[in-house]
Amino acid sequence: MARGERRRRGAPADGARTAERVARGGPVRRDGRGGRARGAAGGAALAIVVLSLALGLSSRWLLAWYRSRRAVMLHSAPPALPPDSSSPTVAPDLFWGTYRPHVYFGMKTRSPQPLLTGLMWAQQGTTPGTPKLRHTCEQGDGVGPYGWEFHDGVSFGRQHIQDGALRLTTEFVKRPGGQHGGDWSWRVTVEPQASGTSALPLVSLFFYVVTDSKEVLVPEVGAKGQLKFISGHTSELGDFRFTLLAPTSPGDTTPKYGSYNVFWSSNPGLPLLTEMVKSRLNNWFQHRPPGASPERYLGLPGSLKWDDRGPSGQGQGQGQFLIQQVTLKVPFSVELVFESGSARTGGSQALEQLAGSLLTHALESHAEAFRERFEKTFRLKEKGLSPEEQALGQGALSGLLGGIGYFYGQSLVLPDVEVEGSEQKVDPVLFPSVPLFTAVPSRSFFPRGFLWDEGFHQLVIQRWDPQLTREAIGHWLGLLNADGWIGREQVLGDEARARVPSEFLVQRTAHANPPTLLLPVAHMLDGGDPADLAFLRRAFPRLRAWFSWLHHSQAGPVPLSYRWRGRDPALPTLLNPKTLPSGLDDYPRASHPSASERHLDLRCWVALGSRVLMRLAEQLGEAEAAAELGPLAASLEEESLDELHWAPELGVFADFGNHTKAVQLKPRPPQGLMRVVGRPHPHLQYVDALGYVSLFPFLLRLLDPNSPRLGPMLDVLADRRQLWSPFGLRSLAASSPFYSQRNSEHDPPYWRGAVWLNVNYLALGALHYYGHLEGPHQARAARLHRELRANLVGNVRRQYQATGFLWEQYSDQDGRGMGCRPFQGWTSLVLLAMAEDY
Repeated sequence: MARGERRRRGAPADGARTAERVARGGPVRRDGRGGRARGAAGGAALAIVVLSLALGLSSRWLLAWYRSRRAVMLHSAPPALPPDSSSPTVAPDLFWGTYRPHVYFGMKTRSPQPLLTGLMWAQQGTTPGTPKLRHTCEQGDGVGPYGWEFHDGVSFGRQHIQDGALRLTTEFVKRPGGQHGGDWSWRVTVEPQASGTSALPLVSLFFYVVTDSKEVLVPEVGAKGQLKFISGHTSELGDFRFTLLAPTSPGDTTPKYGSYNVFWSSNPGLPLLTEMVKSRLNNWFQHRPPGASPERYLGLPGSLKWDDRGPSGQGQGQGQFLIQQVTLKVPFSVELVFESGSARTGGSQALEQLAGSLLTHALESHAEAFRERFEKTFRLKEKGLSPEEQALGQGALSGLLGGIGYFYGQSLVLPDVEVEGSEQKVDPVLFPSVPLFTAVPSRSFFPRGFLWDEGFHQLVIQRWDPQLTREAIGHWLGLLNADGWIGREQVLGDEARARVPSEFLVQRTAHANPPTLLLPVAHMLDGGDPADLAFLRRAFPRLRAWFSWLHHSQAGPVPLSYRWRGRDPALPTLLNPKTLPSGLDDYPRASHPSASERHLDLRCWVALGSRVLMRLAEQLGEAEAAAELGPLAASLEEESLDELHWAPELGVFADFGNHTKAVQLKPRPPQGLMRVVGRPHPHLQYVDALGYVSLFPFLLRLLDPNSPRLGPMLDVLADRRQLWSPFGLRSLAASSPFYSQRNSEHDPPYWRGAVWLNVNYLALGALHYYGHLEGPHQARAARLHRELRANLVGNVRRQYQATGFLWEQYSDQDGRGMGCRPFQGWTSLVLLAMAEDY
């Protein structure tokens, strides 16, 4: 740990002072965070203190123990959301949703022990052996393009999936009623991708229901393995029923012949569902439509003695897994209907099942309502954007909303317990079980919550549905530990954990992340919506605690400087040690990490945070907080920024640290590529790495429109030899020695030249801002805004039309999409760029 960090925490000189504070259940030092351990935790702390003193243990041991304890204690501030905010009683419209973004199609309840539904499919007879079973979104499974054409985030969605010669359309719509979240219905349509196909394939759909523990499912089986319906009951849903209707031809009610198989077992664990079904697809069956030749297909075991599955055989304590396979020739449609018992009690008339023509009408009316609301919100047609650009905007929004998930579980945390003079080492510990309602960056590659991504996500979602943003931010603030820390990557629950490499599972409490949630908070302040302001009043203590933790824990070597904790060590295999907590991963920093570093982007985030929270405190009438935040915001203005980060020899703002440009990777058999450091040797200096970090004072609008630094910022931004490309702003200047360079033999460049939408959106917002303020650079900023917007939007539109995907990043050389796809997280900001909404 850096000396500045130890000094900031102010380790007491003697055990008695520590013991007194720990015994009170309070923090080791008061720093405005407002978090105190209380009740049982305080009593336990007192017992440990007494025992440790009796055993003669040192104050350093006590402090390390206490920090470890606080790392996994939830913050004591009142929650930002009302009690039971996810329950069907408080938020019935949000109780059911497509909250499983990592599967191609599925729904679940917002509950710690949810009822889950999902879809799998397989094309029969196309390859020898077991057919390819589609279930979870995978980067390399050959499916695609796929994505939501429409999704309103609450009640309705329509998704298209291309799988080789097949085109699947998955649709859902919800109908409110009762006390348990209402009814919903699915329609899955499978058609050949090309019209006029002569050899129509045989396809199996697998509809399943999974319970977590004590819930009861009672299937009613008809002839030939077809389920008539599934009845069930849970404490949160009351009585309910699933009905899988007979397949029909698409667009009409003409019935189609299907073959049925069923399988019922205890729940093997959600990550194992796909493999369980694959392992059971080992029996051959005959599909025999009347008047047609029979065809063989692989199916699930087709005969189950349901009466044998009594209480002793239903997997008590681990839930149930019930799946229905229906196999038939394309084209066809199948509907699954969920009906809530409470929606049918106490009403004056019976509800008609949401199926057939009634479902068609509901889907079409919701689609039309989506189109109208979309244009009213973003006005793309009014602005003269083309139908293709409007479709891109609708797909960007829908993909982001369709990627919202609900997660529940415990994360692994490594407490920051290092104390000067202490040799104590700790292992990761489990954080308390917490829920998280959040959008995700990518359904195929990053289907979980990322802190700095989420602020950008909510900039889009907030324009569409402010309630969803309040829910998401409230859940993220619910993750605060007693010190005010939030883990940057949330891996909650078995399904999420199964998709994350082990080295990324553990979150370290010393590591921060850019506080981008303050971007939608600032937008709330600008909007003045009473519901938003009421939410911010509840959320303010937690927002303040989070910001205070960031401000203190990431303090740099000199006053008003800041340093990201958690840079990689200077290993001989790394060209430039990464800084994952910054969000910019391999963006070049000082070549030799040290406690002397000053990170420009982090300082700008702290400056922005102090401004936003000061405004919020003033608006809420929080005089004490405003009095504390005001001087900090003033001290972080441009004068001190210049003093610490303006590099005259470079003509730009820059990081500062122990650095040399004379580093490169060279082959050293048999080790492979190894870092070689030449001359000049590293020394303390400004870091010559022109790129996104250099622009942060401009990106976050921290410069005065008359600032002498604004002109040079626009110069490097607009220089085609540096950051400007025909496809958007490069992340690193083309002239940099690190441009497009690998960071190791197995680590290709990431933030070293590629075009990223989130930072380009910030740049557009800044250009728009300075283009509307009187100053010497007003006209130039306005012109650059128009040109950058045209380049950025035009390239994303072309790539979307060519591939059907939004991408994680785009090449600055030819504009092609790169990285993972679909990436409908912050790349969805292209919608706000089209709408010129900053």
